[in-house]
Amino acid sequence: MEFPDLGKHCSEKTCKQLDFLPLKCDACKQDFCKDHFTYAAHKCPFAFKKDVQVPVCPLCNTPIPIKKGEIPDVVVGEHIDRDCNYHPGKNKEKIFTYRCSKEGCKKKEMLQVACAQCCGNFCIQHRHPLDHNCKAGCSVTRASESRLPGAAGALSASRLAQRFRWKVQR
Repeated sequence: MEFPDLGKHCSEKTCKQLDFLPLKCDACKQDFCKDHFTYAAHKCPFAFKKDVQVPVCPLCNTPIPIKKGEIPDVVVGEHIDRDCNYHPGKNKEKIFTYRCSKEGCKKKEMLQVACAQCCGNFCIQHRHPLDHNCKAGCSVTRASESRLPGAAGALSASRLAQRFRWKVQR
């Protein structure tokens, strides 16, 4: 026994499948099967009314408002020509800003590499106190130096050992 009034045929011209649970397109109000209910699958002529997307400028990453019926590519192009805040020559931020304090060295680093003894800023090559002829004179106290982790703490310990040897030799 067939049920001729049950279900609907897909409105896509190439499909026409009888679907018992058809989906109605909210833009063009036609019935479609599960394979053709998306706007792109049935090439809905009214998709622009429902499928609203805000284009973003590829240069300055700002959303660009568009009115109904406007073509997003044209609006973005006009934004780039008139209102875009992206200026490739002007927005050049310097990344390597920390210059080495060693005399004669002109290298710059992205991050500050400060010496714990003399508080100078050095490049990777001259970061060790022996590499930049460190002259201790920073406002960091000796007590806080001994608490510094890593190389700074080890160096202050070696200085204490040198002082101890100097006192023993006298």
